[in-house]
Amino acid sequence: MKTSLPIFLAVFVALGASFGGFVAGSVSQLGTAKQAIVLNSTEIYPVQRTGHATLGLQVYRANGCAVCHTEQVRQDGMTCDLVLMGGGKNTAAVNKALAEINPGNGGFTTNELPKTILRGVTKEVADVAADKITTAGGKAEIHINAIGSDISRGWGVRRSVAADYLWDYPVQLGNLRAGPDLADIGARMADEATQLRHLYAPSAVAPKSAMPPFRYLFETRKMIGNVPSPDAVAMPQGVVAAGYEVIPSEDAKNLAAYLLSLRIEVPLYEAPFTPAVSAPAPAETK
Repeated sequence: MKTSLPIFLAVFVALGASFGGFVAGSVSQLGTAKQAIVLNSTEIYPVQRTGHATLGLQVYRANGCAVCHTEQVRQDGMTCDLVLMGGGKNTAAVNKALAEINPGNGGFTTNELPKTILRGVTKEVADVAADKITTAGGKAEIHINAIGSDISRGWGVRRSVAADYLWDYPVQLGNLRAGPDLADIGARMADEATQLRHLYAPSAVAPKSAMPPFRYLFETRKMIGNVPSPDAVAMPQGVVAAGYEVIPSEDAKNLAAYLLSLRIEVPLYEAPFTPAVSAPAPAETK
């Protein structure tokens, strides 16, 4: 009996420390999380999911999709590219600076701009080089590139961070990749019809897919006449018997809406990258 109190206190302290570390600590860090500001912008991220996408998360959960898929892009680090945006008024001085930075770049001409001077260097190297160009009167930008095996696979342009899951309850991170990561699937497969086709007949969209078909989320029925219904999902030849059509249920539509909402394509302070910008279209000549 004399040893009961110390044992009780030891157990109480151990459980209390566990609760504090795993529950209270997590709540203090993430329980009051707010929307983030998109880097170099005034936009708020993430925006609230639509009602259909929110319902689709529950369909995703009910069908055990997290057993085979993760929703977390991993990143190993980052590199920088130095891009010359303008040569200023003293071309000779800027070309001299470029020769010091990278002797093999051959200088620049106005019609080459913007021109990448350095690729895949550290931020420190890029900063020093950018300062040399600025001092010479030119204008340079440092573009940040996230790197890692997930990113090289095309599964995302940056790592996943806590803000990406702000509107998810429950969060479906997953821990097995029998199929590809889905954190950015809404950007990779940004079409509802394609998402629905993939759910009904995965190999019709991804020929080597091992994903089982979710045909119970659809109704396969005989067409009335020769014109498919407005809600019918177009299928490749051979997937459905001639004269039949595939109609998605509300659960299928909601699940597709949720998958389309999975996008991590904006740069954040804690996960920066420089978005690719399409070159402007050439001016029309009259």
